Amino acid sequence: MQDWAFSLAGLVVGTAVGATGVGGGSLMTPILILFYGITPAVAVGTDLLYASISKAFGVLLHGRNGSLDWKIVGWLAAGSVPAALLTLLFLHHHGADKELDQLIKLVLAVAVLVTATVSLLQDRFWHALQRNQGGFVEWLHGAGQRPMTVVCGVLIGALVTISSVGAGVIGMMMLLILYPKHAPIRLVGSDLAHAVLITGIAGLGHAGIGTVNYNMLVFLLVGALPGIWIGSRIGFRLSDKALKKTIAGLLIFIAVTMLWKIFAH
Repeated sequence: MQDWAFSLAGLVVGTAVGATGVGGGSLMTPILILFYGITPAVAVGTDLLYASISKAFGVLLHGRNGSLDWKIVGWLAAGSVPAALLTLLFLHHHGADKELDQLIKLVLAVAVLVTATVSLLQDRFWHALQRNQGGFVEWLHGAGQRPMTVVCGVLIGALVTISSVGAGVIGMMMLLILYPKHAPIRLVGSDLAHAVLITGIAGLGHAGIGTVNYNMLVFLLVGALPGIWIGSRIGFRLSDKALKKTIAGLLIFIAVTMLWKIFAH
């Protein structure tokens, strides 16, 4: 019975992602931990492979439409892949213990809170950045663009590997800051392609250290794939801002619940 309950979770999260683009790892992993009692490391590892597979179709569409920039993907990967591998070594060295579980839950809760905040304040932050075209911003969009893209890749790689969160909304926000002259659709495609790459690598690494539940993965995908299709149809009919605020509110509730459970023990 629980197998089909995983499909229900996949359907709910897939619908949210299809409608808003928000809520992949930031919804799925906490749901698996809080409501299904899955150990944090297994929830993260399984969600990483789930994310890589479910987002791959979107990358194919962007690639076919020419709406991604492989150079940006390459610079992000130059930082994220080594960071992911080093984080996997750290996780493998520590093995399964309560301290590591607490660390994963803490990083996950903070990452979910950041994701919710970014999704709510993204437009305001973007307008503020547009108004400020001083020295640092000029450097950021000039000589500092490539090295800072690599640095962002490092942050995303480590964060995604330990929490499964960060390759979507947080990664997109970083790209919007670094590449303001690029068409948003190309940044979305580039962020998605990098997300598939880094979640795939991190997910396979988790599989190697035994923190992936393949049965759960299959049932999550059974629900998620139709959910993404349903969400994409809903997204056209409902207010984008209202949907994002609803998802952000849910993410904040989840993050606060996780933090309360961590510090209450």
